[in-house]
Amino acid sequence: MEYKKVCFMYRNKDYTMDGIRSALGLAVENMYAYGVVLDNEIPALDENQQESIEMLRDMEGEVYSTVQANVDKSGFEAITIEELGEKLREMTNIVPYGIK
Repeated sequence: MEYKKVCFMYRNKDYTMDGIRSALGLAVENMYAYGVVLDNEIPALDENQQESIEMLRDMEGEVYSTVQANVDKSGFEAITIEELGEKLREMTNIVPYGIK
């Protein structure tokens, strides 16, 4: 059985946490789900938000960020644009989430 790999890309910080919850929802449905916070520094996460990310990690997902402040404050995995490009080649679906 082949599993789908989905990457959500969060460019608008207003939709980042909603998008992370969507990634968690796909992980619950037996998909590999990842999220990438692009170009925006988001506020520090509260306990419930951190718990959602830990649940995503428990299901072999991850949340990455191209912004070092998000890595430092929220514990996201750091990723460069070049590394993101390589990772996107592994995905079956790419979702630009919350574009205004």
